Amino acid sequence: MGYVRPDGRAATRNEIWVLPTVGCVNEIACQLAAANQDLVKGSVEGLHAFPHPYGCSQTGTDHDNTRAILVGLARHPNAAAVLVVGLGCENLQCEQLKKELGPETVDRVKFLVCQEADDELAEGRALLKACANYAAQFRRQPVPVSKLVVGLKCGGSDGLSGITANPVVGRFSDLLVAQGGSTILTEVPEMFGAEELLLGRCADEGVFHQAVAMLQGFRDYFVSHGENVYENPSPGNKAGGITTLEDKSCGCVQKGGMAPIVGVVPYGGQVERSGLNLLWGPGNDLVSTTALSAAGAHLILFTTGRGTPFGAPVPTLKIASNRALAEKKPRWIDFDAGIVAEGQSIDQTARQLFRLVLRSAEGARTKSEIADRRGIAIFKDGVTL
Repeated sequence: MGYVRPDGRAATRNEIWVLPTVGCVNEIACQLAAANQDLVKGSVEGLHAFPHPYGCSQTGTDHDNTRAILVGLARHPNAAAVLVVGLGCENLQCEQLKKELGPETVDRVKFLVCQEADDELAEGRALLKACANYAAQFRRQPVPVSKLVVGLKCGGSDGLSGITANPVVGRFSDLLVAQGGSTILTEVPEMFGAEELLLGRCADEGVFHQAVAMLQGFRDYFVSHGENVYENPSPGNKAGGITTLEDKSCGCVQKGGMAPIVGVVPYGGQVERSGLNLLWGPGNDLVSTTALSAAGAHLILFTTGRGTPFGAPVPTLKIASNRALAEKKPRWIDFDAGIVAEGQSIDQTARQLFRLVLRSAEGARTKSEIADRRGIAIFKDGVTL
């Protein structure tokens, strides 16, 4: 039971998102979201702002990355309507986003340029009322499971992650893909050392070359900054029992299951082919989950052995690799995959996870949603002017 947008895409939430073009208006965006919660009623399920520090003093690829992520979030089907808040003098102008989003988004995407407004809070409320009126027309209805797009991510892993949680998510991915749905695997540095487990599954030669270019491009990025490609796992991973990059990578790629890889999505790009896709992104949790959201993921499955409280713009289900974590952090963890270590089969556990994903897609709130934890982070490589 999801929402169907005018362009035919499905959504698992019916929310209003406030997106600042530049960090200078972060507080105004957050003020607008906080002061207008009375608009969350009926089928409108949430009103959220997503501050970030960029949008100005950036050039080249960094400017392109910020624009691409904000455009991807503005296009996301979970956002029934969007208010873009600009300052007026920043590098990333509202007009750039208007042009890229196109005229078909006029009804659902509104723009507020604060330097042009007499009272930005009053004008922002008027625009948010228009967003709420537009969003209120949508109601949940039956949607094929094949419309679901689920992001796959891990963080704070431990020695059980590659034995319990990640294989369970991989089996889930295969189940969803078998029903015509889509999954997205990212964290390119955490594929190093396990490339062959992925490259042999590319659906065709073109996808293979794109995957190779993605992996090599990320190595070149490390080397260009004088960084050691082997700088992984993190201290927390090591404390949890992971000793080498290959340990980490072999566990990470298991989240992709065994389905063919049908596409390679650039950073800031959107998924276009149904099935398992690879997405250019770092291992950093907030940056990569933001990229998964912008790529079109309706939900994200986040496996962890140590726990983390954050949430992405889309519902983020935390999956514990061990029972101890699930019992210690019940306000963080949505699903306990540690039952695999106690004898339950991966297949049975994956089917249980599949049912939880469907419940979440139909509106059951994740632990991070209940705690109102949502945020974004954007990849940065170059200079700050």
